[in-house]
Amino acid sequence: MLPAASPIILQMRSITKEFPGVKALSEVSITVRASEIHAICGENGAGKSTLMKVLSGVYPFGSYDGDIVYQNEVCQFKDIRASEEAGIVIIHQELALIPELSIMENIFLGNEPTRFGVINWAQARIRAVELLARVGLIEDPDTPVKEIGVGKQQLVEIAKALNKSVKLLILDEPTAALNEADSQHLLDLIRGLKSKGISSIMISHKLNEIEQVADSITIIRDGKTIETLDVKADGVDEDRIIKGMVGRTLESRFPDHTPKIGEVFFEVKNWTVRHPQVQDRLVCKGSSFNVRRGEIVGFAGLMGAGRTELARSLFGRSYGNYISGTIIKDGKEVTLRNVHQAIKHGIGYLTEDRKSLGLNLLDDIKTTTVAANLESISKFSVVDVTEEYAVAEKYRKQLRTKTPSVDEGVSKLSGGNQQKVVLAKWMFADPDLLILDEPTRGIDVGAKYEIYGIIQELANQGKGVIVISSELPELLGISDRIYTIFEGAITGVLNKNEASQETLMKRMTAVKKTA
Repeated sequence: MLPAASPIILQMRSITKEFPGVKALSEVSITVRASEIHAICGENGAGKSTLMKVLSGVYPFGSYDGDIVYQNEVCQFKDIRASEEAGIVIIHQELALIPELSIMENIFLGNEPTRFGVINWAQARIRAVELLARVGLIEDPDTPVKEIGVGKQQLVEIAKALNKSVKLLILDEPTAALNEADSQHLLDLIRGLKSKGISSIMISHKLNEIEQVADSITIIRDGKTIETLDVKADGVDEDRIIKGMVGRTLESRFPDHTPKIGEVFFEVKNWTVRHPQVQDRLVCKGSSFNVRRGEIVGFAGLMGAGRTELARSLFGRSYGNYISGTIIKDGKEVTLRNVHQAIKHGIGYLTEDRKSLGLNLLDDIKTTTVAANLESISKFSVVDVTEEYAVAEKYRKQLRTKTPSVDEGVSKLSGGNQQKVVLAKWMFADPDLLILDEPTRGIDVGAKYEIYGIIQELANQGKGVIVISSELPELLGISDRIYTIFEGAITGVLNKNEASQETLMKRMTAVKKTA
């Protein structure tokens, strides 16, 4: 338990925030102490990110009710710059870096050191090296951000925050896109910042990480504060957090499922693809695998192993330069030169990056839901808007998407509800094979359980489902077979009863194929 002498740095009192047709927050209150890691947990759409946008000035004073008391003063932040000047810095789940600019330029963007009105790049370089050292990132400050991985980009964001003399750091799903090693490094860094007197508020659906680093946890459900837990004093574990989040215990993280597996209907043989920019680099190296009807097939691999590259290259050659290989569906060789042909042949692909590749953020829910199968609700190339609405409403109810209406823009939905809309799009397209790339990334345990049930139901209908996931427990919980990939090559396959985290990891780091 935190010592009684630890002063309170932040109080948010009775925060209420409304949008047209929905009350996102209702009388929410949290208290954060100095040098504390305070976690906020809740299901998708519970209001976590909205609360942090209120705190950081994204939603300015006057657009909400309630008080923000920071360092014993009532604050009325009119924008993000005002909150940053007070020492509150938010790092959003979608990183706010400019890929074309260098690490150094991103760190100082909008906060450049100047001398006589001119940017002092010499001073910026010295400071950038110091900041990168503080976050444990060994990179040339002149390196373009687009050339470093997501894990390193997170560290650049934190270096950027440290340059702003941060006192309270807000991290929204900081490890959602990171592999295990990068996640652990980031968690260690957050603990290191705590030892330097920096408080952190962390939003995450990875409950094992919350349990590992948090001092206290505030649970929000349906826009209301449910409880605040002291992790050590209250003996908090994952099950206790889940109970607070969903209002009940989850006896199992995965629904019971008895597979009904049929014959092989989809095969890939010797699939080889070259990187789109680096001509001497192969992202897929002679990959061969198959999928049976009614089967859930997992794909495991470390970040950068080539899982997504394989999926996207198969889905209408939407990634890389095809060199060789064969796709056989229902006993016949098929050629899928573009996404339209892939969909026509009964293949769907839910992308890893829903914001950039899975959604048009300018569209509403109903338009997105029918986007991959417009022909079925069109006559003479004109969409039947009544049918469009009916289809979207059907999937809204079936997937329990939290939204006031299917006319709502997808950009206004929480990450988990956006994922449900993308899943609805592919369910309506009715593919024979559905490839799901990180289908539960950034999604709470309750919504995960629902999506697992949907995946199993699709398999029960005789469809084949491929699940790509960085979470080995997830693959072990839902897959009937699991293929492993290392450096663009498939290194093995294990049946459900043979697989464990240890056996998978061995094959995920093996160059040669293993039996």
